[in-house]
Amino acid sequence: MSWQILAMYAVALVFALVGAGLLLALARPRSEGQVYAFRMIGIMALAGGIVLAMSATAMWQWSMEG
Repeated sequence: MSWQILAMYAVALVFALVGAGLLLALARPRSEGQVYAFRMIGIMALAGGIVLAMSATAMWQWSMEG
């Protein structure tokens, strides 16, 4: 596995953890603006982490074929 793929997995993990953390932070009472921001940023970061992990997995599989 190349360092580029490992870097993609590392960034994907950070995005997923930040996104999940923001969504879990909604369990506490928040202002209306915070709820909107945490929800929007949390969902986008979590989705970005998932997509980046899928891309890294595809790159890893393609690099093993050749």
